[in-house]
Amino acid sequence: MSAETQLTANPMHAMRRSTMQGDELFALCNRFAANGGRLVSLWATERQAGAELEYVLSVALQDAGGMQVVEVFLDSAQPEYPDLSGIFLAADRLQRAAFDLAGVRAIGGGERRWLRHAAWPADAFPLRHAPMPAPGESSDDYPFVRVAGDGVHEIPVGPVHAGIIEPGHFRFSVVGEKVLRLEERLGYVHKGIEKRFESLTLEQGVKLAARISGDSAVAFSWAYCMAVEQVANCLPPRRALWLRALFLERERLANHLGDLGALGNDAGFAFGLSQFSRLKEDLLRMNARAFGGRYLFDAVVPGGVAVDLAPMDVPDLMMEMDTLGGEVALLHGIYDNHAGVQDRFVGAGELRPELATRLGIIGLAGRGSGQNWDLRCDLPQAPYDELGANRVIRTQGDVAARVGVRFDEALESIRLCKRLLADLPEGPISAPVIKATDGASGYGHVEGWRGPVFVALTAATGNRIARCHPHDPSWHNWPALEHAVIGNIVPDFPLINKSFNLTYSGHDL
Repeated sequence: MSAETQLTANPMHAMRRSTMQGDELFALCNRFAANGGRLVSLWATERQAGAELEYVLSVALQDAGGMQVVEVFLDSAQPEYPDLSGIFLAADRLQRAAFDLAGVRAIGGGERRWLRHAAWPADAFPLRHAPMPAPGESSDDYPFVRVAGDGVHEIPVGPVHAGIIEPGHFRFSVVGEKVLRLEERLGYVHKGIEKRFESLTLEQGVKLAARISGDSAVAFSWAYCMAVEQVANCLPPRRALWLRALFLERERLANHLGDLGALGNDAGFAFGLSQFSRLKEDLLRMNARAFGGRYLFDAVVPGGVAVDLAPMDVPDLMMEMDTLGGEVALLHGIYDNHAGVQDRFVGAGELRPELATRLGIIGLAGRGSGQNWDLRCDLPQAPYDELGANRVIRTQGDVAARVGVRFDEALESIRLCKRLLADLPEGPISAPVIKATDGASGYGHVEGWRGPVFVALTAATGNRIARCHPHDPSWHNWPALEHAVIGNIVPDFPLINKSFNLTYSGHDL
């Protein structure tokens, strides 16, 4: 039988946790899917229960009523659960990762390994408590799906790429230059982030959370701190929450500006790259001047923020936003009216809304394909419940739509930054983190620039971390890229790929 606990009292962002059996979970997921809900994340945990070890599958779901986290306790001798990928397609890779890391298997799910890459023996699982044996010498013959027929050939790309990009393997099946199929394989670095969390205290963990995916440092930090504050019964001061939102919107702006320049460059419009690079650099320099760091890695901490905004910097930040708003609007018009740019953008990498819904695509890329998920609007946390963020939606689903979403969201972030600066509350910027309850669980969810970031945390004795599971929206969106490139020519892949701009790092824990 299921048992449910309400974790937050605010109906604006209701969070519930329940325990149930595997068949009940399957029925619940069906109900969520039928009501337009989505899968947020799925992960597995091995934990001590007295003298025994137990295995727990956790599934986070979201619908219009809020978020629900479900725990299913599995048979310790044979930890299995019903395959959920037939309900939520995004569950497939999450289930495969749960098996690779914790040895928890979906009955009837795909048997292909996802993260192992022969980096550890096939019967070893890094997130279990048993010591990990040394890696063997065996190769990992990953069974890519083959496409056969007259004139079909494969183009393998990666996993090692030029420059500083992280590793990922792309296998194109093509006829001439037209793509028939793309299949990715990721997770080559094995950073061990989830295991590393287990050796840290709640206060120390925020530094690691900020570095899961560097372009989303504020989003991951805030989601992590939200989870810590839940297990420690800590309420950040109002000023701290407004500063967190200011940091988050500036992070969103920096990434959108960088992407808009890179997308212009991929379309052969170097002028766009130079202009947006200039605007991004100005924003980062102002970050360093006003907040002590270009990328704000350590600005958000449990209980509040680590850096305040001096009153003397507010007028300059306001002027910066006014100037930036005018330049972004001007460049938007230039992009929209440049025939060469639009020829490359329009119709490229199209992902229709119906397919986007089936795939469960979220965040920026989802909003370019008619998916209206945005945590700032759906489940607004403070201060977004006061700010009233405007949702940005395009329905064409192509590169042009994803570029349009970036322009509109950049202008909306500028509006939000000006409101945050104008109405920034007075008061302290942090609150003490009270000792957490041993075994207490907390959850954080923040709409980062790429999409919703989710962190699940369980506390251990002495304010230590028993388990921390961070989840990046790229888990949902990498499969969508495979579909978006079908029917396009190979030379358009860099442009299409950049229009999604998914993270390797946030996918490789």
